[in-house]
Amino acid sequence: MARHQSSPENLILVNREPTGIAFVTINRPKSLNSLTRPMMTDLAQAFKALNQDESVRVIVLSGSGRAFCSGVDLTSAEDVFKGDVKDVESDPVAQMERCRRPIIGAINGFAVTAGFEIALACDIIIATKGAKFLDTHARFGIFPSWGLSQKLSRIIGPNKAREVSLAATPLTAEVGEKLGFVNHVVEESELLKKAREVGEAIAKNNHDMVLRYKAVINDGLKLDLADALTLEKERGHEYYKGMTKGQFKKMQEFIAGRSSKKPSSKL
Repeated sequence: MARHQSSPENLILVNREPTGIAFVTINRPKSLNSLTRPMMTDLAQAFKALNQDESVRVIVLSGSGRAFCSGVDLTSAEDVFKGDVKDVESDPVAQMERCRRPIIGAINGFAVTAGFEIALACDIIIATKGAKFLDTHARFGIFPSWGLSQKLSRIIGPNKAREVSLAATPLTAEVGEKLGFVNHVVEESELLKKAREVGEAIAKNNHDMVLRYKAVINDGLKLDLADALTLEKERGHEYYKGMTKGQFKKMQEFIAGRSSKKPSSKL
């Protein structure tokens, strides 16, 4: 049975499914899912709780209605920007980056500024046709603090990132896919279906290895290639050193069972 959880005002919805997939929904559609400070805290705490839930293998983050997230609610901007920006307990991006479970962003409509930064904190992005990612920091005189100024250039290249951020030029899902930022572009009716499909493929794999693999990829991206390769070797040696004979036998049996099956024609 699925387990449901929500913030007091139902602005952040959490639904855990028996498959191991948890769905988190920003649920303020009349305001295009713009974020107030309490919503940020609720979103941060939702990811913290899911990260500690051993039944959760994958998290899908989406927005209800016509948009993924239109950024910070500017009517409460002072409360947000002059708050304790170093408080990781109320920082959704910090909690997403700490989350060991893979996070799939299901992006519909548009993701603006803070919404763009939340999308950048996801590990895999699935977007609807025509979806747009927009950085308005320069337009409104807001300084980025959730990583947009550093992450985007590393994903799509510095020149394109400068145009997106300095000119506030929308990055479409289709262009984002060509640049390696968006994994899949789908019809709106297929968005959560595709997110679930990718999530189920991840959930079926060795959970411990999925967690370790995500960590070594994300940690390695913070290093130069030589140091990242050293990191991989160190963690690999640590992993195999800790394996028992029983684990090696189980791995061998699994590989033997897979190799005896007829190869699939699907890629």
